Amino acid sequence: MPDGTPAREPQRGLARAVRALREGAGLGPAEVARRAGIPVSSVSRVESGKHDPTWAEMRRVAKGLGVTLEVLAEVAEQKEDEARAD
Repeated sequence: MPDGTPAREPQRGLARAVRALREGAGLGPAEVARRAGIPVSSVSRVESGKHDPTWAEMRRVAKGLGVTLEVLAEVAEQKEDEARAD
């Protein structure tokens, strides 16, 4: 970027992973948010791929999905590889 700030890449893999894990568990965004103790808008922003979530947010999202951060990261890597192939 012109001001020296690095451009942020869309979080496509993470967004796709959260959506896939949520749908695979048969959960809606509101239920994930309730389980995670976060606003549903936070889940939606992560799923949009346009939000750069904090580590704490991702711990909570993983909890809401009923998976570990390791599982979420693994699925996100797989989904990022798929996104690159698109």
